[in-house]
Amino acid sequence: MKPQELLLRFFLGGLAVVLSYVASALLPWKALGGIFAAFPAVMIVAVLMMGISQGSDKAAAIARGSVYGMTGCAVCVVTVLYALQLTGLWSLSLLLGLAVWFISAMAIYKIRARFQTRVHR
Repeated sequence: MKPQELLLRFFLGGLAVVLSYVASALLPWKALGGIFAAFPAVMIVAVLMMGISQGSDKAAAIARGSVYGMTGCAVCVVTVLYALQLTGLWSLSLLLGLAVWFISAMAIYKIRARFQTRVHR
């Protein structure tokens, strides 16, 4: 990957994260702010950069793969919410949420891969 591509990814991804944070901090409706806080900045930048550098087919593969991460993200949010309510410890809740995000995203990927293999036999 070229240094210019890395710099552009860093800038666009960071800009999306900052704008999402600003929206979530400034909007008076906290539920709507939470929606912006979950903005898929990394996915958008990954698809954009892959499309620019390697074409639509590779970008589509990244977008398909992001389904697992986004689904895991939903599981992460629910985990963090309930962990915060149970423990009141934000750091523990975030660590638990991140672990559950990764495990659930990988589990969904493996289940789909296994199902897809059986269907194509």
